[in-house]
Amino acid sequence: PGTGCYLVSTAPLTTTNIYTQFIPFIRGNEASTYWDTSPSHQLITVRPSSSQFFSGDSVTLSCDLHPSNITWRSRDGREVQCGQWWGEPGNSSCYIEFLTLLETGMFWCENRDGETSERINITITDSSVLLQSPVLPVMEGQDASLSCRSKNASSNHTASFYRGSALIGTSPSGHMTLPGVSRSDEDFYSCSISGAQSESSWISITASTLTPPTAQTLPTAQAPPTSQAPPTAQAIPTAVVVCVCCRE
Repeated sequence: PGTGCYLVSTAPLTTTNIYTQFIPFIRGNEASTYWDTSPSHQLITVRPSSSQFFSGDSVTLSCDLHPSNITWRSRDGREVQCGQWWGEPGNSSCYIEFLTLLETGMFWCENRDGETSERINITITDSSVLLQSPVLPVMEGQDASLSCRSKNASSNHTASFYRGSALIGTSPSGHMTLPGVSRSDEDFYSCSISGAQSESSWISITASTLTPPTAQTLPTAQAPPTSQAPPTAQAIPTAVVVCVCCRE
């Protein structure tokens, strides 16, 4: 458990109600994880965390829904599980060593019982610039991190960031943070470096379904029971032992 709030429930723990931990999006090569307490969603992880990749990059998709297979739906509607002709399946995970443009599409986890994870869209690009943005929905009130990455240079370059077609900022480090996002921040975002433009990616914002307990929401203390006349004494049956001695 982390700092903040705790969730107490009288419901029995099952695979559909124990996933109540949120781990914020972290920029760079850290994982991006998203929780949803509804029974139809489970945890999914993308490493490195991004909605866009260059062709030739590597990525690992994994799911906390055990055991499960990872399915890919291509742009033309084909659905293929990891290991059939793409990816290397692992323990409820899939590693793609060399991404190609054909692997642009939707990915999700699914187990034998039909439970599915959040579905994610990943874009593979042959552009010289890409936008690293949260691949999963960002919680309202959390910060969303954007990074503009150049394929031809390892060091950071001055990058411009766009919401739709509107310029929203320029950063000499190639990074930008959208502080305390709300539903109004949902949109397509992109970036550019030295005139080279990235693909656009949609950033989704989701409302938090859990709120920290407050003094008003905590259950009120109940008054102790009032004094009542003690219950009348119940007669306790006693054992009667009769000893009869007979002499001849």
